Amino acid sequence: MEFDHLSIEKELARPKGEISIIKIVNSLIEDAYYSRASDIHIDPTETGVNIRFRIDGVMHIAFTLPKEIQSEVISRIKVLSGLRTDEHQMAQDGRFQFITSKKEKFDMRVSIVPTYYDENVVMRLLTESADTLTLEDLGFSGNDLPKVKRAISRPYGMILATGPTGSGKTTSLYTILKVLNTPETSIITIEDPIEFSLEGIDQIQVNNQTGLTFADGLRAILRQDPNIIMVGEIRDEETASIAVNAALTGHLLLSTIHTNDAATTLPRLLDMKVEPFLIASTVNIAIGQRLVRKICTECKTEKKYSMSELEILLSSGISPELVRQTEKFYYGKGCKKCNGSGYYGRVGIYEILEVTEAIREAIITRKGASDIKKIAFHEGMTTMVEDGFKKAVDGITTIEEVIRVIHE
Repeated sequence: MEFDHLSIEKELARPKGEISIIKIVNSLIEDAYYSRASDIHIDPTETGVNIRFRIDGVMHIAFTLPKEIQSEVISRIKVLSGLRTDEHQMAQDGRFQFITSKKEKFDMRVSIVPTYYDENVVMRLLTESADTLTLEDLGFSGNDLPKVKRAISRPYGMILATGPTGSGKTTSLYTILKVLNTPETSIITIEDPIEFSLEGIDQIQVNNQTGLTFADGLRAILRQDPNIIMVGEIRDEETASIAVNAALTGHLLLSTIHTNDAATTLPRLLDMKVEPFLIASTVNIAIGQRLVRKICTECKTEKKYSMSELEILLSSGISPELVRQTEKFYYGKGCKKCNGSGYYGRVGIYEILEVTEAIREAIITRKGASDIKKIAFHEGMTTMVEDGFKKAVDGITTIEEVIRVIHE
């Protein structure tokens, strides 16, 4: 992918004493923002500093800075983030607000860690895209949207979003919170970190230094008389136990959990020592998700695959009938709008596991994830790979992208 870095190149062409580090840092953040990057990675090497942008979930090398200005660039980022400039052997986290030359405003989250070739920086651009999304925008297809709407209209229970880091779980939960956010409802969240500010919602930041963990924060929240609670992540037995009890005592609780698919979420709670009958009576739905890149609409082109090329889909669990019925797919040839990548933006692919009577029975008898998945599939659940396949047939994404994400 090509990037336009004229302002940085111009600055680097100046005599060493005249280079403005402030301009270089501002330019690289603006470049990232206008390239639609979600993260900037500043990676020191033996001879230089690689700057990489993550765009639509994929890393791209943007450019390389000379080694001589590395420490000054990192010091500038530390100053902006309110971090210690004299500390080089400790991990530091910070945050600052950035305003572009076009007066666009967004927050930056900064993580700095010491590495073999000095400090490494990762900056996340919090551009509030979640602020404008609706449930429809997230990409729920077919029967999935009514399932989600049904689950969030219930007065209590748990809604769990699951998937690896960077699969859009927090965005999904924020979008659901926006739908639920009315003057008659009290919503409180505990997060690590708070990604975006949500108006009308009380958001609490986890702080391990003061002992404010997810579990302690959740206990405090329950004394604050909320209707709806969001816990950033259920990652230990204590948080799981309090979360389940909160859902049991009349609260609607939203959270994320790290598992590969929706069906594994329920046995994962068993692993956290939650009693099967409690899981069966509190979980409303588990949303398994990944993010796939969307085909650029400017250079979208039709493409046909041979059956041998589609074999990989059959091995991923797509039914042969579904594959044989489909001849036409699409891809992006690459153009100026998408910087030659063929992709522009991302959309979710999902599997929504609704906890029905049959699923409840499977949980109570401690059935494994594969048995739960079979029951859900029999009851009409669309698997993630099927949802991705349908989106490829509809020309939203490509077969290659679905396979890449599923196999990751």
